[in-house]
Amino acid sequence: MFKKLFVSSTSACFELTNKKPYYSPEPYFVYLNGEKALKSDTNVFSLFNLTPHTEYTVKVGKKTLAFTTLEDSALIDAKSLGAKGDGITDDTYFVQMAIDSCPKGGRVVLTEGEYLVRPIVLKSDITLELKKGATLLGDVCEENYPYIPARTTVNGKEEVLASWEGEPFDCHQSFVSAYRQKNIKVIGEGTINGNADKSTWWATPKGRKVARPRLVFLNKCKNVVFHGVTCKNSASWNLHPFFSQNLKFYDLKIQNPYTGPNTDGLDPESCDKVDIIGCKFSVGDDCCAIKAGKLYMGKTYKTPASNHTLRNDLFENGHGAIVLGSEMSGGVRNLSVSQCVFRHTDRGLRIKTRRGRGKDGIIDGVTFENIKMDNVITPLVINMYYFCDPDGHTEFVWSRKKLPVDDGTPYLGKFVFKDIECTDCECMAGYFDGLVEQPIKEIRIENVSFAFKADAKPFVPAMLENVREYCKEGLYVDNVENLVLKNVTFDGVQGEKIIKKNCGNVVEE
Repeated sequence: MFKKLFVSSTSACFELTNKKPYYSPEPYFVYLNGEKALKSDTNVFSLFNLTPHTEYTVKVGKKTLAFTTLEDSALIDAKSLGAKGDGITDDTYFVQMAIDSCPKGGRVVLTEGEYLVRPIVLKSDITLELKKGATLLGDVCEENYPYIPARTTVNGKEEVLASWEGEPFDCHQSFVSAYRQKNIKVIGEGTINGNADKSTWWATPKGRKVARPRLVFLNKCKNVVFHGVTCKNSASWNLHPFFSQNLKFYDLKIQNPYTGPNTDGLDPESCDKVDIIGCKFSVGDDCCAIKAGKLYMGKTYKTPASNHTLRNDLFENGHGAIVLGSEMSGGVRNLSVSQCVFRHTDRGLRIKTRRGRGKDGIIDGVTFENIKMDNVITPLVINMYYFCDPDGHTEFVWSRKKLPVDDGTPYLGKFVFKDIECTDCECMAGYFDGLVEQPIKEIRIENVSFAFKADAKPFVPAMLENVREYCKEGLYVDNVENLVLKNVTFDGVQGEKIIKKNCGNVVEE
């Protein structure tokens, strides 16, 4: 069985309806109008180069679905306007002109070639298609990425134009951006290449008065779909949706070398209704970080990250596979992660916050289910003493005294970890560390197995003061009100399997 996820004028995306994480139970063929179209071994597959406004049938196994591609109001090929696509000529004017001149419901096409451009701005109600072999290639000169002020005023109210790590911050314009636009599609088998590996962005990542650009920045946008494209070599984060709604990311490849500094894969910040399905991540920091700003943004705008679904994704080689925070002052609510594979990440499911994130920093309604982890150093981490920000190493952050619960105290609610298999762990199975004055409300771990690598090396499980290295150790649980452990198994643990401190109600089965 399979279902339709998305259809554009020239592409379509589908998902097998099974219970296997990311990979299908066995390889399969996809037939389009009776002809063999492709062979796949993943639960999400895509079709490209379709004809607009055309009826199709797609068949997998014994199941057949009918669908009709959308109609384009216009088609503009950037090369027809003068773009060279030779990787040498500056094609900015022609690509941007194609976007700006495209009427509502139209499609801008980049055919095979390398389109060297400075920052590009998307607009509402168009599709940008990157054909196979087409690359939108970033200019390497920093001076060609204009300065964007953190704030402006619109009708007497503050408008945040640029942000970095959860706060209004002056930034260089992102390589591809959209501001208060809607109904945008970016599709195809091509590549958005920020070219940062050949620039100076990574050489001086810290201490900048103007932050590095994102590869893609979507500020207060609605109804945006990214389908099929490869995003790589970003100057900082790859995709950064900001205060946006109804976003779909299907079958993307998001790539950066592991050494690329702060090159997160996909970081939706204070967004609502985000689907991340069938995507493959391999990056230089957190693969996917769900964010909601620091204290100023949380108190001022009170906009949580809400209603996010991550399913059938592959996360590789990042510091964390799926991360919540540490910028979470607006809160994170209703997050579902299922059928995912994590490989060779430092941490798997990672939640990080600290005192000072604020009373609106509520994380609740979070479920991680049906996940396979392999060679993840520490699979599960919840850390409420994260030593980020200039004051991160002060006693206020790391103190184990019961401080007053006030306007700066975050809250962590219920977390469910279910049907998870972890193999070749190294450091420890899980590290859960709640605040003394505001313990984690509930952790439920059910049908979860941890097996350790024979030659495992010591590692620090979480980033906080006064924590030692661990190796082949079990679950560490401190300051948790309700702890439920059902069918939790360990293979290769040295020492105690479960270390409980300051826990309230504990159920073990």
